[in-house]
Amino acid sequence: MGKVHVLMRKEDIDTEKIQGKIAVVFDVLLATSTIVAGLYYGAKEIIPVLHGKEALKEAENRVPDSFILVGEYEGITLEGFLNPNPLALKRHIQKKTVILSTTNGTVAIHKAAPAKRIYAASLLNGKAVARALRANHADDTIILVCAGSSGEFSMEDFYGAGYVLDCLLCEQNVEWEMTDAAFTAREFYRGAGECTENILLSSRVGQMLQRFKMEEDIYFIAQRGIFDMVPYLNERKALVKGGEDCYVGYTSS
Repeated sequence: MGKVHVLMRKEDIDTEKIQGKIAVVFDVLLATSTIVAGLYYGAKEIIPVLHGKEALKEAENRVPDSFILVGEYEGITLEGFLNPNPLALKRHIQKKTVILSTTNGTVAIHKAAPAKRIYAASLLNGKAVARALRANHADDTIILVCAGSSGEFSMEDFYGAGYVLDCLLCEQNVEWEMTDAAFTAREFYRGAGECTENILLSSRVGQMLQRFKMEEDIYFIAQRGIFDMVPYLNERKALVKGGEDCYVGYTSS
C-alpha cells in the first residue's frame, strides 16, 4: 500500500526524509503551471534554477537562439528575462530550452532534489499526474510539496494538491494510506467544489497577478485536467515531457 503526505511549504522539506520518496511539486501560480504549459506548447525542456545568476551561468556556452531565459523574483520580471507567463510564452518556446527561475516553484524543485523521483503538477495536468502515480508508484511514499509563497502557505497550491489526491483516490481498487495533511487537502478541494477560479483569484498570489494584469492567465491555469502530460526531472536535471508511463527507472539520488 502506498502512502501520501502533503507539505504546506517548500521550507518544510526535510532533505533526509525525502530520500527514496516520490516528490510532486505544486506552484500553481505560477511556476509549475508554466512548466506544464511550456512543455505542452513545444519547449524542448525546462531547466529549473534557483535564481537569476544561476540562470545566466546555465546559459553560458549554449548556442544562441537555442534557449530562452524566463524568470521573476517576488513577481517582478528579472532584467533581460521573459516573464513566466504561460500564455505569453507560447510564441517564444518552440523547440527551445527554457531556463526558468522563480521565487518559489523552481526553488521547491531544487529542495526536493534528494527524492527518488520529481514530478511537476498543476491543475492543468492533475488527472495525468494521478494516473502516473497509480501506474508507477502504488507501493511508494508520495510527498505532495506545496511550494508556498516566500515562506507562507499558499491556498492555491493546497487546492492543487487536493485535486490530485481526489483524482488519485477515485480508483477504488487501489488503496493509499493518507496522513492528516493529505486527508485535509482532499477535503478542502472537495469542499470548494467548482470554485476553482475563485480560489485562484482570491489567493494572495492571485491578487498580486491581477495587479499585474494577468487575469487571463489565472483563468487559463484554473482549467483542470486539460493536459495529458506529466513533466519529470531527468538525469540532466531538466524537466521533460512524460505521460502515464513516464517512469523509466531513473532516480535523482
